[in-house]
Amino acid sequence: MVLIRSAAETDTQALAEIYNQAIEERIATFEAEPRTADERRHWLSQHDRRHPVLVAEEGGEVAAWASLSAYSQRSCYSGVGEFSVYVRRDLRGRGLGTELLKSIIEEADRLGYWKLVSRIFTSNEASRMLCSRMGFREVGILEKHGKLDGRWIDVVEVERLIPGNLI
Repeated sequence: MVLIRSAAETDTQALAEIYNQAIEERIATFEAEPRTADERRHWLSQHDRRHPVLVAEEGGEVAAWASLSAYSQRSCYSGVGEFSVYVRRDLRGRGLGTELLKSIIEEADRLGYWKLVSRIFTSNEASRMLCSRMGFREVGILEKHGKLDGRWIDVVEVERLIPGNLI
């Protein structure tokens, strides 16, 4: 049984561990330095009700997390949210990412967002497939978007409109 809930300060060690796995693997983030629970605590404190962080808890342990962040500080983009999803390495492929992304979409709808966006490494087929299954469309490739370990990485921009909030 998976429980999706808001992240709490007591989750910061697990948030750091899961994110650090992605940093080590070099397939989902340009970050190169491991994160600490204290850093994640500060990061979490920067998220408010409009920018939630959710966790998927399984067997009493945090197995994955997702966040919704501001796309831009400009008011014309107030309804555009940028999302991220990270799943613990040993629990991938079990639907946790799907459940979290579904929950983030529902939260974004409830909060009045009209669009969700993200950038995914072009080589990250699992994330691209997840987004496709969840109704996101790939709108373009951003070439040489950033360097990681001295090599250029291309990303694909994805977006999903939330029709009920386009009024």
